[in-house]
Amino acid sequence: MNPNAKLPIAILGVPFDPITLAETLDAIDEMIHAGRPQYLVTANVDFVVQARNDTELRRILHEARLVLCDGTPLVWVSRFLGNPLPERVAGADLVPLLIERAAQRGHRLFFLGAAPESCERAVARMQQRFPALKLAGYYSPPFNKLLEMDHDEIKKRIVAARPDLLFVSFGCPKQEKWMAMHYRSLGVPVTIGVGATIDFLAGQVRRAPLWMQRGGLEWIFRLVQEPRRLFERYAKDLGVFSSSIVRQWSLMGSATGNPALSKTHQHPALQSGQDCIALRLPTILTSPFLKANTSWLDQIMRADGNCFLDGSSVEAIDSTAVAVLLRLERALRATARQLVLVAPSNHLRAVLALMRLEECFVVTADSATAQKMVEKRTREETRTVLPPITGLRSVLQWRGEVTAANADEVWHDTRLFIEEALGSEESVSIELNDLRFIDSSGLGIMVRARKLAQRNGLDLHFEGANGAVRNVIDLARLADYFGLKGNPKQPEPALVTVG
Repeated sequence: MNPNAKLPIAILGVPFDPITLAETLDAIDEMIHAGRPQYLVTANVDFVVQARNDTELRRILHEARLVLCDGTPLVWVSRFLGNPLPERVAGADLVPLLIERAAQRGHRLFFLGAAPESCERAVARMQQRFPALKLAGYYSPPFNKLLEMDHDEIKKRIVAARPDLLFVSFGCPKQEKWMAMHYRSLGVPVTIGVGATIDFLAGQVRRAPLWMQRGGLEWIFRLVQEPRRLFERYAKDLGVFSSSIVRQWSLMGSATGNPALSKTHQHPALQSGQDCIALRLPTILTSPFLKANTSWLDQIMRADGNCFLDGSSVEAIDSTAVAVLLRLERALRATARQLVLVAPSNHLRAVLALMRLEECFVVTADSATAQKMVEKRTREETRTVLPPITGLRSVLQWRGEVTAANADEVWHDTRLFIEEALGSEESVSIELNDLRFIDSSGLGIMVRARKLAQRNGLDLHFEGANGAVRNVIDLARLADYFGLKGNPKQPEPALVTVG
């Protein structure tokens, strides 16, 4: 890690990148040049509040290439927490500059979402303003729930257009979940959720005066414009956000603010094994420590094997250190390695609980258990769907994670299981007890499986959804449809396609 590098900060569990608007434009240029499909998020207070109770959205924010601060209150809070974000990077400011730069550099754009008339007007205005702009295409699909959208039609249009930049305007969290489902298969270098920005470009919605934007009062201007739609949301966001930030500060803020702690720099002890690197985290894990001790992160990234972090001694950790741990976990997973927190202290456990980050890390009581957990997860990644056991031909097991990354394989195995049961079984089930996480692509597979069974007179049940899996199912209002107790019965969803 560069000792002069700016460190991210976790605000209620969401890791924000300390990046300016100008730096964001340059970073997006580099992403386009690299050509590897990635997505970024412009997150405001409402995103942070929604992520508190939405496991899938939290995961999406952790996985994003960049999380940009689209809210002046978040800038204020970052100062309060000891690691100031440099400025607000609002989607409504970023997108017009990206369009201007695209016209200059020949980048191809695609607009997805918003109302048809708004999208058409935005496109016309941008083409008039920037005659050299290469508009690859635009499409406003019929309004529908996420799992009932015609995903194949949308993907066909985008893939044929071959854009460098894709602006998605479905609103949070729908647009973020749609991006996570499809960004890999679309092959677009940069996908961005832009919310109401297309309406701003079209002139359908006016932005607040500059003095209100700079003073963090833009929300008042929008509330006056749309009181019925926004009043309840803003009231809820204010209450949840303010009370949660106070709790975060009371538990973590003093670690950064205490000068005595800031001067305490314990060099972590690194030990390399045959297939892992082990490290004992210091008592004080804060921004000053991270800036003074940069080599251990580089050593972890250069090493082979998994990383075991002993957190038993941690007595103080700040919001910056939490964000760094999240980014380290993401970086290791990108290289098919795992990060395990071993024997975390009570304080560290309390921080993870407050931030709602328990499911983001593998947590074990000791190193021996850590090794077994790593081996177990490796097996899960090798095969997510276990074939029926002899004598229990009517039961299929899903384990590990079912996401857009492995959706095709899971659907293939699940479809074969259902087809083989036709004519020989009246009822079959899919066990989810060993499933840790599922995203909207996984929900789509569940819907397809149930519909395939129903069309052929086969009764299909899902059993054992817990924790993060149940959270995703409940937020989609599909618990009763899948035969899981707890939610009122919902209308049967349309057949979805997963790619």
